[in-house]
Amino acid sequence: MAETTTKRAEEFDFHTGSIVQEWLWDDDVDDSIRQRIENLTGEELVDEDYDAQVDGVIIWWRDGDEEDDLADTIVDASTSLENDTPVWVLTPKPGRLGAPGPSTVSNAAKTAGMNVAMPLTVSSDWNATRLRAFGKGRQS
Repeated sequence: MAETTTKRAEEFDFHTGSIVQEWLWDDDVDDSIRQRIENLTGEELVDEDYDAQVDGVIIWWRDGDEEDDLADTIVDASTSLENDTPVWVLTPKPGRLGAPGPSTVSNAAKTAGMNVAMPLTVSSDWNATRLRAFGKGRQS
């Protein structure tokens, strides 16, 4: 599992020295994903109160939270980003507690002015979906 998670951390497109901001952390997140990102970047994840430029964002999202709140979180998280900075929404996989409906992330992303890519499996319980500003890359 560690080897797969390491590979997935690299697929997040974070690099050594990247400052990655984490939004909506809670005790249900997969700490192995967090640790792999920190090992890859050599930096601790910073929380949503961090107010300087960041090199990437991960947002933990679960069903039960309002779709409009996800759109607002995406907009808030985007304020400290440069163009094409990796933004990822991590959600519980279908069938797991807290798994959102199939259109939740894409609808919230569109509201926030972003396109979504196909989700990646990043652990046994979590998927991750990359977001890009409209006009950046192809929508999948």
